[in-house]
Amino acid sequence: MQILEPQQFATWQDPVSMLYACHGKVKRFCRQLQILPDYLQKNGVNQAVINDVKLILQYFNQAAPLHHEDEEQDFFPALVVKAPQAKQTVDELEKQHMNLHQNWQNLAQQLQMLIAGERDHIEQSLIEQFVAGYEKHIALEEPLFELGKEYLSDEQLIAMGKIMFARRQG
Repeated sequence: MQILEPQQFATWQDPVSMLYACHGKVKRFCRQLQILPDYLQKNGVNQAVINDVKLILQYFNQAAPLHHEDEEQDFFPALVVKAPQAKQTVDELEKQHMNLHQNWQNLAQQLQMLIAGERDHIEQSLIEQFVAGYEKHIALEEPLFELGKEYLSDEQLIAMGKIMFARRQG
């Protein structure tokens, strides 16, 4: 079930590249989720499914919320100061974060039951809703990453990257 693609190497010295790298992982995991129902129908719940679903659960339970915190607490506020035209989009993205988290909770419950052996399928509609939410979100958000590269100074970005790194250290 694994879909391989080139790894993007980003560092906290360039937090915008880290934000993009997170989106790369989101897209990869969303593709895996989209093929999961057909895979389960043909192959059942096997060790490959369990391994992949555990990785997906770990990412969206831990890394995705941190990514949203990076945006809401660090990137968006700094961007809006330098590029006030982004404010309306930022407000919409922050609302979407709440919907993304709710969609994830609904899907995660079934994924956890799947790996616990309590179910043998995932509702396609939950996957579709989750993936569609992220597709819409990323399409709206990534242009702001480009604005950030244009409007935020290297010093601001380096400081932001240090904060984002520290957030993950505990």
